[in-house]
Amino acid sequence: MTDIKPIHIIGGGMAGSEAAWQAAQMGVPVILHEMRPVRKTDAHKTDGLAELVCSNSFRSDDHTANAVGVLHQEMRMMDSIILKTGDKHALPAGGALAVDRDNFSADITEQLNNHPLITIDRAEVTDIPDDWDQVIIATGPLTSDPLADWIKAQTGEDELAFFDALAPIVHFESIDMSKAWMQSRYDKVTAHGNGKDYINCPMTKDQYYAFIDALIAAEKMEFKEWEKNTPYFEGCMPIEVMAERGPQTLSFGPMKPVGLTNPHSDEQVYAVVQLRQDNKQGTLFNIVGFQTKMKYGAQVEVFRTIPGLENAEFARLGGIHRNTFINSPKLLNETLGLKSRPSVRFAGQITGCEGYVESASIGLMVGRFAASERLGTAPAMPPRNSAVGSLLAHITGEANAETFQPMNINFGLMPTMDVRNERGKRVKGIEKKKAMAARALDSMTEWLDSQNHQKAA
Repeated sequence: MTDIKPIHIIGGGMAGSEAAWQAAQMGVPVILHEMRPVRKTDAHKTDGLAELVCSNSFRSDDHTANAVGVLHQEMRMMDSIILKTGDKHALPAGGALAVDRDNFSADITEQLNNHPLITIDRAEVTDIPDDWDQVIIATGPLTSDPLADWIKAQTGEDELAFFDALAPIVHFESIDMSKAWMQSRYDKVTAHGNGKDYINCPMTKDQYYAFIDALIAAEKMEFKEWEKNTPYFEGCMPIEVMAERGPQTLSFGPMKPVGLTNPHSDEQVYAVVQLRQDNKQGTLFNIVGFQTKMKYGAQVEVFRTIPGLENAEFARLGGIHRNTFINSPKLLNETLGLKSRPSVRFAGQITGCEGYVESASIGLMVGRFAASERLGTAPAMPPRNSAVGSLLAHITGEANAETFQPMNINFGLMPTMDVRNERGKRVKGIEKKKAMAARALDSMTEWLDSQNHQKAA
């Protein structure tokens, strides 16, 4: 297999790492180009591959009734290095799959470094040479300016951008547990948790409204010229921007008090700040949903008004960075190649999907598409009923190119189902989601079985 020409993959994040793994596992050599540490970014803290720069959560792992959980399961079925390694380094997180970010990245880096068909090139790629006839661009939200200029020259499109904000991380030992307590909402017990997966900091009504006022009044980071007039993505909205939408927005969002009981007081809790374990040792916890663009001094002052965090020590304060993506429905074909140059494919967040898992899943498929083409076989498209098939369909044509925005996987992207109970009445809600989840996984099983039969033949 050494006479096979390599695929060039640009970007060693979630999508690029997954694409490299998939192509190499199919027997195709890969050169994975990662510009760190030669050129650093505003968000990354290490030189590791697949570094998690925002939350450490892959979100819900429930594959029976949650769309992202279905996507998790589909990726496991396709030998995803991201899910395999995520499962290995899982932390307690209620019904979510959260990972120890440092060990996760180190493990991914080691596996890719040790793969005989993967070469890692630590250098910046500023354009695509003509003799690179199979390329995957997986540079994500922090595409360097020279490469972004090359992409714009190829597509004739101006880049689209939004902000992606980072949540603060707190040292556990600095949290006052005489005020806070450990509990998952509704005491939910999962494979990686025991029903006490979150630290909860309660607020009275007066404390909550004082907190909202402080958020709105806090000094914010100044935007650079190129960052102005850039919309936020709804799934990663800064906490103070949510607060500005109305005083009760947070109490019905990340600070909702439902499913929790304060063991320290009989007084009714009006709002709750939750912290989720961020590393395997349990020494670090991130403040859930508290992405922010406040200045560092303001963050410390405001967040220390939260009961239980009066003496909080921060391992990382919140930050903000630009995220860029292309107008994929207009520019890409069904295997995510440029319509103007099909051998150049895109993967991950730069395609307009949002979230770690979504990015990795697109990298997974694009790695397979490019490897199939290199091996002289037609790329196999996943079933439209599946989560990954639905995400691909959204990115490559079903979304409106005029209003295209980043999207997480959700049941709304999947083909609808007419689900009825034993009396013939149409079923909605959770039962419909369960039916759509089961259909997706059944379709994926059948598709993979057919792929294996074709290989055997």
